[in-house]
Amino acid sequence: MDHILKELHSWCLQQLSLDAADAASELVVVSGDASFRSYYRLPLAAGGSVIAVHAPPDKEDNLAFATVQALLHKHGARVPALLGWDKPRGFLLQEDFGDQLLWPLLVNSAAADHYYRQAFGVMLAMQRIPNDQHSLPEYDEARLTAEMNLFSEWFVSGLLGYQLDADELAMLRGVFGLLSARALAQSQVLVHRDFHSRNLMVLADERLGMIDFQDAVVGPVSYDLVSLIRDCYVSWPEEQVDDWIEVYRLMAMRVGVLKAVSAEEFRQDVDWMGLQRHIKVLGIFARLNLRDGKTAYMADLPLVLEYTLSIASRYPEFDEILSWFDRKLMPLICQQSWFKDDE
Repeated sequence: MDHILKELHSWCLQQLSLDAADAASELVVVSGDASFRSYYRLPLAAGGSVIAVHAPPDKEDNLAFATVQALLHKHGARVPALLGWDKPRGFLLQEDFGDQLLWPLLVNSAAADHYYRQAFGVMLAMQRIPNDQHSLPEYDEARLTAEMNLFSEWFVSGLLGYQLDADELAMLRGVFGLLSARALAQSQVLVHRDFHSRNLMVLADERLGMIDFQDAVVGPVSYDLVSLIRDCYVSWPEEQVDDWIEVYRLMAMRVGVLKAVSAEEFRQDVDWMGLQRHIKVLGIFARLNLRDGKTAYMADLPLVLEYTLSIASRYPEFDEILSWFDRKLMPLICQQSWFKDDE
């Protein structure tokens, strides 16, 4: 890995037309994420810094990142400027947004309300980009279902070691079909797909900037909303979540992103979209642990599980899967080291 960092450092200097004395002699690790991308900061002698990224092209879709970055930037979204890209080596050079993620600033409901209302504006600006101005992939039934199948493969079979029989697989297919149909019946807009507190940054001017947007698609209007207000890394009282759903609904109808829809109908859209997302995330977090050795996400599984079960319990359509969960999976979940039952 050291030789890659040296190559990346040298390439950054070339991209910026700098000599060795004009920047730090080494890259500083910023973070990794749930993907195979690694991020580094290069401090500059003249002040400021840039972000260098190693995104192996055999593992990451860097073209998608560059395409979505250009689209969002064109329409005024605050995303890091792309300063350079070496396609064969998977090197990228980006504007440095700093270190202030939104997540640690969400210290109470008042702080969250301040930032989330601003985030709704960011989200709506994205959602107003006409679909005929890009060729992003569709969040279609096949993609929605494939994501939920990660739950069966990685959470149920992989993490819990439970083998599904034919009847159970049929039951899950029925649930997944209901969720997919509800998602596809919604207005279809540009969806960030990971619009949450660890992918929103508070910039020096107090504006919110977006990162990790390369998986953007055309999909259900409620997807990014539920990603934010039922964040896998932080939770809020349901009364507060209900208020945010209504604030967004009124804002979205006012600017034409959302067709006229009742509060009750839209609440169900949000709930069912969140259920699809959290079923998927159970599988993704299990896969990150089992396949990629990224164990930190296991600490977030209990909250995702709580979201899944509590939302499903509101709708009789999910009684069968809840009963199955209680009988078959919860005894296995209770044996897991990551599971904490606070009751």
